[in-house]
Amino acid sequence: MTPQDRRVIFASSLGTVFEWYDFYLYGALASIVAKQFFSALDPGAAFIFALLAFAAGFLVRPFGALVFGRLGDMIGRKYTFLVTILIMGLSTFIVGLLPSYGSVGVAAPVMLIAMRLLQGLALGGEYGGAATYVAEHAPPGRRGAYTAWIQTTATLGLLLSLIVVLGTRTLLGEAAFADWGWRVPFLVSVLLLVVSVWIRLSMNESPAFRRMKAKGRSSKTPLKESFGQWRNLKVVILALVGLTAGQAVVWYSGQFYALFFLTQALKVDNATANLMMAAALVVGTPFFLLFGRLSDRIGRKPIIMAGCLLAALSYFPLFGALTQAANPDLAAAQAHARVVVHADDAQCSFQGSPIARETDFASSCDIAKRFLAQNSVSYENATGEAGKPATVTIGAKSIVAPTAVVGRGKFDDASMRRIAAFEREVAAALEAAGYPAAADPAKMNVPMVIALLVYLVILVAMVYGPIAAMLVELFPTRIRYTSMSLPYHIGNGWFGGLLPTTAFAIVAHTGNMYAGLWYPVAIAAATCVIGTLFIRETKDVDIYAMD
Repeated sequence: MTPQDRRVIFASSLGTVFEWYDFYLYGALASIVAKQFFSALDPGAAFIFALLAFAAGFLVRPFGALVFGRLGDMIGRKYTFLVTILIMGLSTFIVGLLPSYGSVGVAAPVMLIAMRLLQGLALGGEYGGAATYVAEHAPPGRRGAYTAWIQTTATLGLLLSLIVVLGTRTLLGEAAFADWGWRVPFLVSVLLLVVSVWIRLSMNESPAFRRMKAKGRSSKTPLKESFGQWRNLKVVILALVGLTAGQAVVWYSGQFYALFFLTQALKVDNATANLMMAAALVVGTPFFLLFGRLSDRIGRKPIIMAGCLLAALSYFPLFGALTQAANPDLAAAQAHARVVVHADDAQCSFQGSPIARETDFASSCDIAKRFLAQNSVSYENATGEAGKPATVTIGAKSIVAPTAVVGRGKFDDASMRRIAAFEREVAAALEAAGYPAAADPAKMNVPMVIALLVYLVILVAMVYGPIAAMLVELFPTRIRYTSMSLPYHIGNGWFGGLLPTTAFAIVAHTGNMYAGLWYPVAIAAATCVIGTLFIRETKDVDIYAMD
């Protein structure tokens, strides 16, 4: 690797790390964001709504891919992702200045979501530009090794966000951090923005793009060429369903969902969970480079497909092992005193709804499930007698759930007293059965938790390390930025970005804290089958000959 190669990789990767830091900072602070911007909702709905706001940034990423991909194929890689980092950095800085719901009401979440949308648009143009730029600088036979550095940036950005959050939290204390200190990590991103812009201004255009421009073969209609011609559109569709969809759910399961699972389902405190995840990321990040280099030798396809297959086969037992290691008291209580809700199905609403009000859950079934879900108690569902109130069974004890009466937009006083008495009785029964209010640090097997998290990060590295090189090699230079960006961002923005929200909605509805895993397992398995059957190997492709 020449000094010029190192400079290209460093400049592209560092700017992209900062951009991922900006984007994932919100995810690291989702629980606090829920309280600051969605405080009008009950805690369960507020957290789901906070995750939806998180997902909003992912939903618009494909549109950013179209807008900035088109610009990148027409005017160049360098200037396009210079614009994207400016949009990302300024949007993140503004989030740190936004007033809370308590100050300006509904305008607060509206402004927050607007900033998330701008971040998503920017990131939609960033990744394709950085990956394409580095790949077009790489010599033949080294694209996997070179682009693997770009693949580490998402994980390094997440790691950086966790470090900054932990440092700020430690310096200010929990009370101050929850009140106003959460803004600091957003505000300091302006310093990263200045460094990133300075670095990118010093970069030159990629040799492949300059060569294509010199020959007068750049595309004047990259969107039409990419998606209006079946030979290219077919590859775009296959890249989505046979590569990026599975890669995305493995990525988000192994890093974001695992972190949410530790804090929400297993009741590990935020600081401990973040430290363990940070340790796993430090250990696991070099594997991105390993699998990128390995893909230059044995191919991109077998490594990516193997990662999807291992994820589909191992997620359920692995997350069960994570429960045993992180909160053994919870695992023991679930084994010896199952929680079962017996209810008439006709009385039960969809618990995962983010727009429902508290008064929409007035039946005895809803009140029982709502309380269990808000306290992260995993339960089973059983069909009860029609027309009868729901009962919660904890081991050998059964508790009848009340039905609420709604008047003037809220539960009446008598209903509130019945609900409070029910919740106290259930809480006492859970405590008697050994269900912990929080994970006990003294009983936590920290090395085992970190080892399991490292395994999840290694799966992420398998699917993510080689994928940039493979996407670049699927498309010709004249439409590469546009064509590779769209399937990548639909896969990662929609299939992956919606994973936390979808999985937690499934968990809230079913009551089973592992049920949300069906989403990534099903998509990873489908990608493995489709990719194995229909995606061609690309490691020996001459990207110049494609033009």
